[in-house]
Amino acid sequence: MSASSQTSVQTSIVVEAPIDRAFTVFTEDIGSWWPPDHHILQAELAEMVFEPHPGGHIYDRGTDGSVCRWARVLAYEPPERVVFSWDISLAWQIESDPTKTSEVEVRFVAESPQRTRVTLEHRHIDHHGEGWEQMRDAVGSPEGWGVGLRRFATRLEGVPTAGG
Repeated sequence: MSASSQTSVQTSIVVEAPIDRAFTVFTEDIGSWWPPDHHILQAELAEMVFEPHPGGHIYDRGTDGSVCRWARVLAYEPPERVVFSWDISLAWQIESDPTKTSEVEVRFVAESPQRTRVTLEHRHIDHHGEGWEQMRDAVGSPEGWGVGLRRFATRLEGVPTAGG
């Protein structure tokens, strides 16, 4: 994990999966690898949904039927690239003002027929406003995107992830 600039965090991982499978699991099967304690939904999590098209959302649905839409799909280009907004405020609540959100770009590059490099950049973190550095530090920490990508790699290896 490294800061590619003061206002972004970048990390990458190589996964043992063809590019198409890596992209599909990252997007359409996001709930199978996303860290179970990384949700802002008030109810217990029932499912995590990634709507696979620009204009779609990423959202959590609670066991009580509540829905928490925490990202907007900005670009969906299978199997090479996906971009989504990070509509979460510094208080770890939904941010309804899109000018105060950041974005996440994930690129998938085939290194071989069975191996894919996944590069994630969480950028424009300063759009969150005063104190944005705390968001950068949180998502850039080993327990931020790092843990998510490790769980993603484990999921692709066919190993069940704890709690997910």
